Amino acid sequence: MKEDRVYLTHILECIQRIEDYTKGNKIHFKESALIQDAVLRNLQIMAESTQHISDALRADYPDVDWRAISGFRNVLVHNYFGIDLDRVWEVIENRLQPLKQKTNMMLNNLPE
Repeated sequence: MKEDRVYLTHILECIQRIEDYTKGNKIHFKESALIQDAVLRNLQIMAESTQHISDALRADYPDVDWRAISGFRNVLVHNYFGIDLDRVWEVIENRLQPLKQKTNMMLNNLPE
């Protein structure tokens, strides 16, 4: 469970960076290759971190779509030139906050 804490914290750090980079501004995101690169890299790191969370913790949170997160990571890594920025923005706008809330819950419920 100690490693879970490290990975959960890392996920939260990546989400915070993405929020800082985008500030809810889709136009700025779509016009800046620098921001796109930073966001895509942090999404990739975040998704990779979820793959290291213990099976026991994953089982405690079946409502988190672990498979979809992993699948999105594969798209980011293996299909870089085919990335749909509108799809990425949809993830930023609609998926990060619920994941952030759930990750905070997991972190708070871990034994010390």
